Amino acid sequence: MSTVTASSPAQAQRPISPASSRTKLFIFILLASWALVYLTSLRSPALLDDVDSIYGEAAREVLVLHDWVTPHVNGVRFFDKPPLFYWMMAASMGTFGQSDWAARLPLALIVLATVLEVFRLGKRYYGEEGGFYAALAMGASFGVYLFTRILIQDVMIGLWLMLGIDFFLMGLEQEKPSLPACWGFAAAAALNVLTKGLIGIVFPSAICGLYLILTGNLRHLRKMRVLSSTLVLLAIALPWHWLATVRNGPAGEAKGFFWYYIINEHFMRYVDRRIPRDYDIVPLRLFIVMTFLWLFPWCAFLPQALDEIPRKWKQWREGLDARGRANLVFFLWAFVVVFFFCFSTRQEYYSLPVVPAMALLVGGWLARESESARNSDLRKWGIRSVAALLVIGTLVFAVTMFFGLTAKSPKPGADISDVLTQNPAEYALSLGHFLDLTPQAMGFFHGPLEATGIAFLLGPLASLLLRRKGKMLAANLALAAMMVVVLWCVHLGYKVFAPVITSQQFVAPIQRAWEPGALIVVNGDYESGSSLNFYTHQQLHLLNGRANNIWFGSTYPDAPPIFHNDESFAKLWQSDRRIFLWVMKDAHPLVIADKKVYEVARGGGKQILTNKPVASR
Repeated sequence: MSTVTASSPAQAQRPISPASSRTKLFIFILLASWALVYLTSLRSPALLDDVDSIYGEAAREVLVLHDWVTPHVNGVRFFDKPPLFYWMMAASMGTFGQSDWAARLPLALIVLATVLEVFRLGKRYYGEEGGFYAALAMGASFGVYLFTRILIQDVMIGLWLMLGIDFFLMGLEQEKPSLPACWGFAAAAALNVLTKGLIGIVFPSAICGLYLILTGNLRHLRKMRVLSSTLVLLAIALPWHWLATVRNGPAGEAKGFFWYYIINEHFMRYVDRRIPRDYDIVPLRLFIVMTFLWLFPWCAFLPQALDEIPRKWKQWREGLDARGRANLVFFLWAFVVVFFFCFSTRQEYYSLPVVPAMALLVGGWLARESESARNSDLRKWGIRSVAALLVIGTLVFAVTMFFGLTAKSPKPGADISDVLTQNPAEYALSLGHFLDLTPQAMGFFHGPLEATGIAFLLGPLASLLLRRKGKMLAANLALAAMMVVVLWCVHLGYKVFAPVITSQQFVAPIQRAWEPGALIVVNGDYESGSSLNFYTHQQLHLLNGRANNIWFGSTYPDAPPIFHNDESFAKLWQSDRRIFLWVMKDAHPLVIADKKVYEVARGGGKQILTNKPVASR
């Protein structure tokens, strides 16, 4: 592979038309693919137990309690994350109603905004085609879709980080950075602080600071209007932190907002000393591999794209052209984020904010491949990359066809949980439940499996044939079309698997047997059945479940009396009130072993029990 450290003068001075005829086509394709993947999956499956429904409930309670400062979950103060994401979901639910699709809508729109910003930024440095390919990779990649099926904020981190870097690059191109460039950088950092905390300052500062050090341009800091920019950051990020600290100081057992949110959630979590420890840590090598896989299939072009990053110290010091600056900044963006999490606790999705950076680098390389001569090294490397994808696709086709054709179809009404294994030690990982899948369970996924295999085979095959004919745009669209099909199959698979990881299926049976004064009790942690809270709008009581995410809020004197031990729950069970008890299937708590128990519903490896007879319907 030839090493390219900077663009040619012709590429660096590429004219950018304000609105070419292709721009409208490119934007239409991006909007259509986004809508096919993200809008069509808003309404299903149901919100999952644990973080998905917990964050959705936090947003719903913003509306119910009219409290935009102190987040609550299940009536308990909840400070695991800053409030911007809750505010966005609350605004959506306030507009469209308290539903799961309204909770998901802001995240889908964030993905769209990220795709369009990648297109705009890529177009500026890599031309129209480069921006389009980068945006296509962003919107049709595996990881972005996978981790926006769950209500987590990490794709938002990538958007704010990209906007900040956009403003930073804008300032580098100006003799003296303008107010919009400097204040925009500060505002993007502030939005990131309100999204995920202090990394909103750490990441952009480290990325841009490292760039200025490597290029010998630290004097640029003096031009960035540091004082006024800091005031902009504080004006946006500080008010909520100050109000939350004032309104949630130490009280009773509670150490206060500052201790929990700043000390515990930031510093102690980073060094794996967070209280309570309700999470697991992805092994470092697996974390790094996953970082690349989140950009699948476009990660096949990443080695070539990385080869274009300027690597010579002399080159950095003598000055880079616009494309060279962008390549180096985008690489440092990815490097800083991954390096940061090499020394901390980490989940699978923590590297999601680097996907836009990798997509931009890949888009730039794909544009150069498209512009190169038919027999150039760039074209040959593109063909080799797609050939590697075809090998992977053929293997995936063989495996999915094997299971799709040999796994027995389930009988009508069969429960997928009956053919799963149990790996509770892995459930602290966000994808831990999917390790329960067995060969027998594949029979529940015939359609999605076979469609996935066919897409994995035909997508790279079509891309390879089109590349050989020199039809680069069509070749890359073939890969994008493959991913639209694959991601839709992932959605269908989620729907099949959903009963195992949500409790929404129990809402209707509970409502049919509901009576005034009834209570819903979860046997164990709140996270286990948290979707019942969101869908029934009823506060959940917990049996031996004062732990994990809800623990800190429970230490405040005003925490609701929803926590029960065996003794108090035994009295409750024998009272005149109807009690609905969520339990894992056939794992009845000993406290009711000698008492009358009636089953309301079962499914997904879980049951709803009650202390009174249920009328047959």
